Amino acid sequence: MTFKQRLPYFLGGLTIGIIIVTFFLGKKNTTFDYGPNARVLKNIRVKKREFSFEALALINSKKIDTATISALLKTGDVDLKNKVKLDSCFYEYEIHGEDDLKGITLTVVNCDSTAIVKNITMK
Repeated sequence: MTFKQRLPYFLGGLTIGIIIVTFFLGKKNTTFDYGPNARVLKNIRVKKREFSFEALALINSKKIDTATISALLKTGDVDLKNKVKLDSCFYEYEIHGEDDLKGITLTVVNCDSTAIVKNITMK
């Protein structure tokens, strides 16, 4: 068989395989968090979340709710260049909002079992 004769069989099998994989993985709510930004956000999301006094004061005064913070931790952009290594915890990250949360920045300290929202900045 020549390449021109094999190509339709390959493309047909590839198409069927992609459909089957998306069918099975779509039901399992599988996420593909392989990028560094997605891994940091997922690591922070799965941990118990605590808030500092400054963050709680801003939440109470500006009427920011925890749903906004959860959305920011799902779709935000982690500033990996300016992460700070801490002695007691792993790192301190700045997470910038995207799209409709553009003016909000979180400073999060990522520890073993908790993620502490240290500061919330609104522009």
